[in-house]
Amino acid sequence: MKKQIAIIGLEMHCELKSNSKVFSPACNNYAEVPNSNIAPLDMAFPGTLPTVNKKSVADALKMSIALNCEQPDYLIFDRKNYYYPDLPKGYQITQMASPIGIKGKIEIEVNDKLVPVYIHDIHLEEDSASLDHYFDTSTIDYNRSGVPLLELVTEPCLHSAEEAVAFLEYMRDVYKYCDVSEADTKKGQIRCDVNVSIMDEDATTLGTRVEIKNVNSFKGVYDTINYEIKRQTELKEAGRYNEVEQETRRWDEESMTTIHMRSKVDAIDYKYFVEPNIPKFKITPEWLESLKKEIPRLHLERKYDYINNYGLSSYDAGVLVKEKAISDYFEECLKIGIDAKTACNWITTQILGYLNKENKTINEFNFTPNKLKELTDLIKNNTISSKQAKDIFNEVVINNKEIKDFINNDNAQVNDRDALIQIIDEIINNSPNQVEAYQNGKTNLFDYFVGQVMKNTKGKANPVLTKEILNEKLGK
Repeated sequence: MKKQIAIIGLEMHCELKSNSKVFSPACNNYAEVPNSNIAPLDMAFPGTLPTVNKKSVADALKMSIALNCEQPDYLIFDRKNYYYPDLPKGYQITQMASPIGIKGKIEIEVNDKLVPVYIHDIHLEEDSASLDHYFDTSTIDYNRSGVPLLELVTEPCLHSAEEAVAFLEYMRDVYKYCDVSEADTKKGQIRCDVNVSIMDEDATTLGTRVEIKNVNSFKGVYDTINYEIKRQTELKEAGRYNEVEQETRRWDEESMTTIHMRSKVDAIDYKYFVEPNIPKFKITPEWLESLKKEIPRLHLERKYDYINNYGLSSYDAGVLVKEKAISDYFEECLKIGIDAKTACNWITTQILGYLNKENKTINEFNFTPNKLKELTDLIKNNTISSKQAKDIFNEVVINNKEIKDFINNDNAQVNDRDALIQIIDEIINNSPNQVEAYQNGKTNLFDYFVGQVMKNTKGKANPVLTKEILNEKLGK
């Protein structure tokens, strides 16, 4: 049996942030109460006309640019005609003939290697309402109807569940970095259709494609792809690949299987035509250039910068770039002169530890990069020890005080060599048994002597100087 290759394409839907919906004045935010964010247009009342939300168009263009796509000369919307209860108009306003972006390419990181992903198109459309099905009835919630939705369609260029999830995670971070979406799967703001087929390694044509609709979590995408690859491979190895039909399936989390929904032909005739109620709009080079300048340096570029130019590990760099606000905080630390590894250690341990514990964001944090520099400078010039610095940090962030309020002669680090020698001599003279054991090879007692010095000085002894003197004294 020849080796099989999985061919995967994704259709990723992401809801955009804006004050109002993409074609209606209704509020666009997440709401627990059904049908609380609605306007007549969302329910297709007669006489209502769409008005394009310029911010949503701008955000869509930003994403098109970030994905290295080609942008159209004109903004044009189309009608996609099909009736379903969650589309009260009987059609969806979308883009087909002239998407907001085509022929894009990015690179994602998979197991520390860069993998290219090719973008077929990205287009702006309105989301549908949402349906809830019960035993004997169904309900409809129009809150989601008309929410600005970006659909991103990849080429069939991914080959594993790991690559697919890495792409989705990359895109989620891009949406967040560009501040166009919260990209929260728990709120249903990201959904994904998965297309999977298998083929012989040396084949020149793709296998039969199976589409799995509306997978709502990254774990669901991972499990869906692995299950579908296994299902199709087992059928092929058993000589029953003809049973793999071009169809639409759904992922069932209870049984951890995909389930047949309907057969699918190559192309459904949605009878697309240009939306007559929205005039085409010129997309100028000047507008595109201004939007390009609003796109920040993205997370993968920052990660490799931190690794290659500042000597950080791949893991630490990955932690720093996970959120743009954290990465911005780190870069501000670099600008004001904090050593990169020092800043990284403080951010990834003390700062993120505090934020996670208190369930706060870095934007709610009162310990600024300037305060961090003040604290690390005190360690550098031996005014305080690292342990004292951590204690001061906790006091400052909890009580919202200044670092100087905790620095005085009583808690300053002991750096006087003669004073430390006197303390260490006394400890050694009072510990003859420990000294003898140490000199007979029980070298782990060295930490005992360090601990005695710290106890005697209430943790204020310079640890480097303490160890240096102890090595001199105990080596005699």
